[in-house]
Amino acid sequence: MTNRRLSNSTLKALPASVAIPRYDRGGVAPGIVHLGVGAFHRAHQAAYVDDCLAAGEADWGIVGVSLRSPDTRDALAPQDGLYTLAIRSSIGEELRVVGSILSLLVAPEDPAAVLAALTDQRTRIVTLTITEKAYLRAAGGGLDSTHPDIVHDLASPQMPRTAHGFLTEALSRRRAAGIQPFTVLCCDNLPANGATLHRLLVEFAALRDSRLATSGDARLATSGDARLATSGDARLATSGDARLAAHIADGVAFPSSMVDRIVPATTDADRARIAVELGVEDAWPVMTEPFCQWVVEDDFPAGRPAWEKFGVTMVGDVGPFEDMKLRLLNGSHSAIAYLGLLSGYDTVDRAFADPAIRQFVDGLWAEAIPTLPQDAGLDTAGYTAQLAERYSNTALAHRTAQIANDGSQKLPQRIVASALDRLGAGDPPAHLMLVVAAWIAACEARGKTLPEAHFTDPIDARLTALGSRPADETVTAIFDLAGFAKDHSHRMTLIDLTAAHLERLRRGGTAAALAALGIGSEKP
Repeated sequence: MTNRRLSNSTLKALPASVAIPRYDRGGVAPGIVHLGVGAFHRAHQAAYVDDCLAAGEADWGIVGVSLRSPDTRDALAPQDGLYTLAIRSSIGEELRVVGSILSLLVAPEDPAAVLAALTDQRTRIVTLTITEKAYLRAAGGGLDSTHPDIVHDLASPQMPRTAHGFLTEALSRRRAAGIQPFTVLCCDNLPANGATLHRLLVEFAALRDSRLATSGDARLATSGDARLATSGDARLATSGDARLAAHIADGVAFPSSMVDRIVPATTDADRARIAVELGVEDAWPVMTEPFCQWVVEDDFPAGRPAWEKFGVTMVGDVGPFEDMKLRLLNGSHSAIAYLGLLSGYDTVDRAFADPAIRQFVDGLWAEAIPTLPQDAGLDTAGYTAQLAERYSNTALAHRTAQIANDGSQKLPQRIVASALDRLGAGDPPAHLMLVVAAWIAACEARGKTLPEAHFTDPIDARLTALGSRPADETVTAIFDLAGFAKDHSHRMTLIDLTAAHLERLRRGGTAAALAALGIGSEKP
């Protein structure tokens, strides 16, 4: 095993079979700041930007920001931001070194550096992949204004912890300095993700405005003056003004987008294999599949890369594509994960190879497809056939436990929304609600038939506090905790369906629950 690391200095020594950046990285300027620089971003948006840089668009390099952990920075900084993208299929693997990430910052270590990058006039787009839970929404979907990090960011705007705090403070500083706002491009699996983030930031900014207006400091409350940016008064230069919420509401673009690529967690075995192929070590290569999709609403007042030249679909309304992906791909992914965990399968391909789970997924799709826009020209038959092929990729080893994380945050848009639409049309959502029951059963199985911390959820502490209760009481309590179908007229119907499924899962496992849907339990 070599001790040399992947870096600018070792690029040219890589085997000819490995694709490397086809541009001078030293001549690339930063134009994008990305919040949440994890594996998905590096397999998806960073790869598309890498293509644009290779085509000569040299002012769109990425500054990556980790909002929590320094792990990505610690792995990639010694490698000059370079990493290997391993594109794996059942017939082989292709290696590509991606060079679009120019630098990496860790927000808790140096929030001032992150704010400086966001305020830099060269930054015209801020992208985010921070996962659903980091949007800090309350049960009703609005901002959780009581969250400790939100409370902190409102009290200490110059030292933010959250994406809300960083974006709002940076937009305030840019406004004070007369710099055009950046476009905020959400790439997380949220319904109408751009509009959702827009609403949350306006709520956050309104709280900031209210705090300033009641602080008794008139200078702070009216400090939207470009001179403050260079006045040397740090309090004033970063305070924004009482009209900041209106500025974000009316003057900042938040296009929605839909992203799709399966990105399993990297293992030590992956690192060892990639090192042998490269002849140098890569501390954090990224595993992914050949398929990649990005649909983006084309609203970028400050400019954007020519993504459409490299397969990105630029549209006026991303909604139908987003719904199809959330309900067909993400919904079935969650189903495979929870039923797979309960059936002893550790990867998606193994679970999907079980005829009973495969049949269940077909039934799930049959329930979800009628809830999609019927006049949007969506090719649902082709899409689900493609999904079946992707799920069968034996080289990817996408772990069910990885997909199982954060179910309370993911299931509302992946499953519950479809179920409510089904009921609204007078149709039963039996398959859909089994997914929710399987999530609850998988949570209950941790520390018993599954390892204690096999997957996690933001409401784990409250789930544990529920203890052992009858199925109907458990489901009602969890719907309350997670905010599922809050105040909806069909809420009790969903609870009853889920409780019946959970009771069967508790008594007879997945075989009994699937049998109730007319699905056999024979395994390959």
